Amino acid sequence: MQKPEVTIIIPNYRTVDLTKLCLRSLRRHTNLERVRVIVVDNDSQDASTEYLRSVEWIRLIERPPVPGETGPEMHARALDLALAEVDTPYFMVIHTDTIVINDLWLDFLINRIIASPKIAGIGSWKLELVSRWKRAGKAFETFFRRLFGRKSRKEVLYLRSHCAMYRTDLVREVGLGFFDGDTAGKSLHLALVKAGYDMRFIESPELMKFVRHLNHATMILNPSPNDRKTSKPAARQRIERELESLHCREILADDELDRVVP
Repeated sequence: MQKPEVTIIIPNYRTVDLTKLCLRSLRRHTNLERVRVIVVDNDSQDASTEYLRSVEWIRLIERPPVPGETGPEMHARALDLALAEVDTPYFMVIHTDTIVINDLWLDFLINRIIASPKIAGIGSWKLELVSRWKRAGKAFETFFRRLFGRKSRKEVLYLRSHCAMYRTDLVREVGLGFFDGDTAGKSLHLALVKAGYDMRFIESPELMKFVRHLNHATMILNPSPNDRKTSKPAARQRIERELESLHCREILADDELDRVVP
């Protein structure tokens, strides 16, 4: 048996069917000898926790609740809890709404990160296809802000935790993790750049040949009453259409994907 190359870290919070789809898709398209999978359950206390306890090929960490903790804090601390156990040359972080769709996904990412010893991380900013209308709207917004003397809002781009792979030794070198009071991965990205390393973004159309990210699916399928954006019926309908396109019924029906083949 070969030594694993990559540790895959997945925080979980409820939405059992999405969790099943994520893990079973990963299992379907991955040689388990090449990876170690750590799932951190953030005190879901629902069917997803029970499901995770039954999956034979993952390392499950059940993280206790922290009073007053926000969702982003919970997510970042879960990543750091698993990061402390990483002993492979590379590790990657994904969400339960990130779905693997291609057998070559792992080779694709590894080949990208080993292209140069200066590359510390690879991944995406927003793993989605942006329509021409949306791009045009953004351009018009920038134009009118400048026209009226208002500064355009400058986004700080960083590898997002829905799909990012890192060199473990370089992350250890800068001495940072994912929890720092900011969005998970932002400070780590900037620290690696400041240390002289490259952080490479992969364009969405290329990366989406291998993995798909169902944007905001965990929030849409488990909505907060106060979040008007993710509680809209249209948002749920979008996710349901995307799930159907990924043959989710077939994957969710295959319980054998949770087991280790002798």
